[in-house]
Amino acid sequence: MPDYNALISFLLKPLLAHPEALRVDFESNSKSDRVWIRVAFDPEDRGRVFGKGGRTIQAVRTVVMTAAEEAGHSARFEVFDPNPSASFEERSASQRGQQDQEAERPRINVEKPKRREIIN
Repeated sequence: MPDYNALISFLLKPLLAHPEALRVDFESNSKSDRVWIRVAFDPEDRGRVFGKGGRTIQAVRTVVMTAAEEAGHSARFEVFDPNPSASFEERSASQRGQQDQEAERPRINVEKPKRREIIN
C-alpha cells in the first residue's frame, strides 16, 4: 500500500506558506481496495494549492489517483476546510467590504468612440 501521507506531503508542502498546518486524513474500507483521502491546510495557502483555474490541485489529484490505481485501489481525493464556519464568516465579511467599496466609487461618464467608415 502506498504511503499516501508522505506522497501528499511531498507534493504540497513546497507550495505552502504554513506547511505545519497541512493535515492529511486517510481512510480505507475493510478490504483495503477503496481509499478516501482528505487534505486540509491553512486558508491563506488556498490560492497556492489550487493554482490558476485549479490546475495545481488537479495535478496533485492525478498523481494520487495514479498511485492508487497502481496499487489496485479505488481512490477518492478531497480538499476540506478544517474551520468551515470561520472561513465562511471571513469570506462573507470581505465580500461585504468589497460591495461597500464599489458603492463609494463615483461613476464616470465616458463617451463611446464613434465608428468611422474606411473607404478604399
